[in-house]
Amino acid sequence: MKIIESLAELRQWRKSLMREGKTLAFVPTMGNLHAGHIQLVTEAHKHADVVITSIFVNPMQFGENEDLDAYPRTFKADCEKLDAAGNHVVFYPSVTDMYPNGLSEQTYVEVPENEFTLCAEATQRPGHFRGVSTVVTKLFNMVQPDVACFGEKDFQQLRLIKAMVRDLNMPIEIIGVPTVREESGLAKSSRNGYLSSEELVIAPALNQALNRIKKALLTGDTSYTELMNQAKESIDYAGLKTDYVVIRDAQSMAPVSDETQDIVILGAAYLGKARLIDNLNFIR
Repeated sequence: MKIIESLAELRQWRKSLMREGKTLAFVPTMGNLHAGHIQLVTEAHKHADVVITSIFVNPMQFGENEDLDAYPRTFKADCEKLDAAGNHVVFYPSVTDMYPNGLSEQTYVEVPENEFTLCAEATQRPGHFRGVSTVVTKLFNMVQPDVACFGEKDFQQLRLIKAMVRDLNMPIEIIGVPTVREESGLAKSSRNGYLSSEELVIAPALNQALNRIKKALLTGDTSYTELMNQAKESIDYAGLKTDYVVIRDAQSMAPVSDETQDIVILGAAYLGKARLIDNLNFIR
């Protein structure tokens, strides 16, 4: 497996790939890889001749009180996992490579938010999605992939990336990959590493609450506000602190109505040092 750290080397390698007529699939990550990331690599192999994964902890998408400095850097272990999964190239740029003029002088890419953007994201994580869209745009311009794979665990992020690619006419196919879970139902996440053994026992309460809503909706229950409130109460009772639980139209992100068929239930909660997110997308 090849490791590329400079943009000049990456571009030279990409040109050689084009001359050979090979297609390229891309998996952008922040490292600290788990089975969910490896599933993205596995899926990427199905769509292109060559797979490249980036490892870059993006400072632009961390808020003032978030865990940028504490975010685990596990490059050697990450490379071992990627190599075992058949990944061909790792792109490992530095912050200076990505933002040579510093964050304050960086051009931003911002996908417009609509009136249905979750308030929790807008008020508690200001600038997060702008940081995501900017770094992904830069990585797309550097790597020039034909296909890119993203996890469905972050439903809002996946929608944002698809909208950005469509709006900016990027010739890249975006593929969503189903969430990989623990046996308990807990969505695998790099931030699960912050959880103690005791917290890991109660963390699945978020997924369990979302599943209870799904089951109720599929049986014809339309008491949406009551279902959301019950879910929040059960999450808090388990020992987490609910950030939000909402039932939305998966296409528009508008609040669900009795006519909505493509539904997404989204939830987020705090537990210890971790902020957990999850979602369930289904057809009613």
